Amino acid sequence: MATASIGGLASGLNTAEIISQLITLESAPQLKLKSQLSTEQTRLSALQQLNARLATLAATSGSLAGTSQTTGPWSALKATSSNSAVTVTATNGAAPGAFTVTVGRTALAHQLAFADAHAKTDAVTGAGTDVVLKRAGEPDVTIATAGGTLEQVAAAINAADEGVRATLVKVTSSGGGDTYRLLVESSTTGADSAFELTAADGSPLLGGASVRDGRDAAITIGGIEATSSTNTFADITPGVTITLGTAATGSADIAVSRDATSRSAAVKALVNDVNGILDALATATAHNADATKAGVLSGDSTLRGVTAGLAEAVYPTDGTSLAAYGIEVDRYGRFTFDETAFAEAYAADPDATTAAITGATGFASRIAKAAEDASDKYDGTVTNAVNGKTATIGRLTDSIAAWDDRLALRRTTLERQYTALETALSQLQSQSNWLSSQLSALTASKE
Repeated sequence: MATASIGGLASGLNTAEIISQLITLESAPQLKLKSQLSTEQTRLSALQQLNARLATLAATSGSLAGTSQTTGPWSALKATSSNSAVTVTATNGAAPGAFTVTVGRTALAHQLAFADAHAKTDAVTGAGTDVVLKRAGEPDVTIATAGGTLEQVAAAINAADEGVRATLVKVTSSGGGDTYRLLVESSTTGADSAFELTAADGSPLLGGASVRDGRDAAITIGGIEATSSTNTFADITPGVTITLGTAATGSADIAVSRDATSRSAAVKALVNDVNGILDALATATAHNADATKAGVLSGDSTLRGVTAGLAEAVYPTDGTSLAAYGIEVDRYGRFTFDETAFAEAYAADPDATTAAITGATGFASRIAKAAEDASDKYDGTVTNAVNGKTATIGRLTDSIAAWDDRLALRRTTLERQYTALETALSQLQSQSNWLSSQLSALTASKE
């Protein structure tokens, strides 16, 4: 229980200041603990950041190491066409190869161009106001047009959203008024897009229509004809899609190849990531006689081991070198990547170049292993260091809290002692004053 101190009423001493100074002296060990806690928190933050970067490196390099030709950075394919009107795309499931495509015809939508021209406000639907959309093998669709005017017919067809679209085409413009013809077209292309449009009683609408039949697109590959209801031929060969422009003609040489450029970019990105982490590790562990200039984790043996593990990943386990594929280590311990050397190696032997980077023993796998050994969430070396720092910080926090209790108790004790001192001095002063008054009285009585 806290006590109130008497601030030097009897002694004249500033007991509150004295107690504060004594507490300050006795709290020196706690101040050291707080300084140590701050240092450990800074180190923990640095370790956590490095561990997160190492975990990311483990994931990205592990992805690059995959030998799958259908997923991952190494699976990208490049598809080209010699005809700008014939475009080609390839998914990761495609196989490298080349073939020639000959365009037979492009796809068209079924189209009706009605004969009679009218003003927009002319009634054109005959005795009724509805029109009927007919398709083979499907129920007829009756479309209400309100008043049955030419403009209302076009608007009703579009609003019905039945797979056809209507347009009014102006054919005359005179002082007597503009006239229009109705053009109706299927929303989709292909031979199956055929339809009819009649008056409600089945009679021809607007004098009948000239018909442009819908048709399928057709191409030929190696003497084999393929058709499509649209101008897109999806998976014409596994993973390859060809699209014809509306005016496509002639032939196109199609080539699907492994994309050396994307592979080079992936390896370059990995080298840059490794260098970024090596730089961060070097900064964090930098030694300097001046502690204010040293790295926050100067002398950390765990991080030196991580640096060594990443650096050693450049050396294949069979004693060969990656220099032929453009990957080396410079005199400063940083990785370098020569894109030209990689491109030349890939052009000369794509399989050997692929094997040098991917697979269980490739460069990317060795980087992934070094990064995972450090950052594994269960037993990674840096993860363990993070856990150790966290435990240390917990102990320091508990010790500091214990010191808070100890110092509070010490302050209470000092306040009680000084309060007792002031009380005793006050009593002595009272007694002294009483004796003085008694002596003065005796002296006065003798006189």
